[in-house]
Amino acid sequence: MSDVLTPRPLGRTGLPAPALCVGTSSLGSIPRIYGYEVGAEQARQTLRAVFAGPIRFVDTSNSYGGGESERRIGAVLREIGGLPPGFLLSTKVDPDATGDFSGRRVRASLDESRERLGMDHLPLVYLHDPERIDFGYATGPDGPVRALLALRDEGRIGHLGVAGGPVEMLRRYVGLGHFEAVITHNRYTLLDRSAEPLLDDCADAGVAVLNAAPFGGGILVKGPEDAPRYAYRDAPDLIRDRVREMARLCAAEGVPLAAAALQFSLREPRIAATVVGITRPERLAQLLEQATVPLPETLWPRLERLVPDRTHWLD
Repeated sequence: MSDVLTPRPLGRTGLPAPALCVGTSSLGSIPRIYGYEVGAEQARQTLRAVFAGPIRFVDTSNSYGGGESERRIGAVLREIGGLPPGFLLSTKVDPDATGDFSGRRVRASLDESRERLGMDHLPLVYLHDPERIDFGYATGPDGPVRALLALRDEGRIGHLGVAGGPVEMLRRYVGLGHFEAVITHNRYTLLDRSAEPLLDDCADAGVAVLNAAPFGGGILVKGPEDAPRYAYRDAPDLIRDRVREMARLCAAEGVPLAAAALQFSLREPRIAATVVGITRPERLAQLLEQATVPLPETLWPRLERLVPDRTHWLD
């Protein structure tokens, strides 16, 4: 348990962070992605438990639920007197409703986040899903990357990260040398290894990798019958079949598939932290149990043989 919860430097940022991070996109209530709503009171109860709990790392974004994730976090922080000591809270800058992702929009996005969260200085801010814009524009004089660098130099933010989907795109941004942390999602799980080159790049550069969505959106917790989607889309037959077989192997060992999915990420030395979303207070204790339940070493090679050959099927 202590290894999972003990803070250690987050890459070359030096920010202390544990190996587990609570993701809050679903706490913004986004039914079009997750298929369910999360009411304001349920979100507040969950956040109260998070900020009173042992996982002292929380991630959000300007865009989650149209800003509702940040608003709900900010409301709870004001209620409890601010961010508790030792907590790291990160957020992300996003385009507006028109799709504007200019440098000017980045500044506005940051101002919105600071107001919602009630924080004057944000220690870690990510460029969020830059696959939505051209790389040349993003890195140009009026683009978001220059704006983030300027905001860092002005002291309004501490460290820069980039978060997104396509692996080769993230590798291009890491290659710029500006970013100290990267969030990849759904690309390094029991079902997909396409983030391997990104993990290698980041290890060489001292960039912290945060691996989000180790459960693939739920299929690696509930199974393909109850959660037939992976990475916000319908899972192909091959993926559903492999999950069933993985679940069978885990059941034969008397361990949950979810524990294997989470620990697969936690045991990878190139990953600094694993980001898991929760929507109910009781999920904190379940998450810690999944992170620490003993798994037989003989299980890993058997699970590895079930990884689909088509490792880039998401992109």
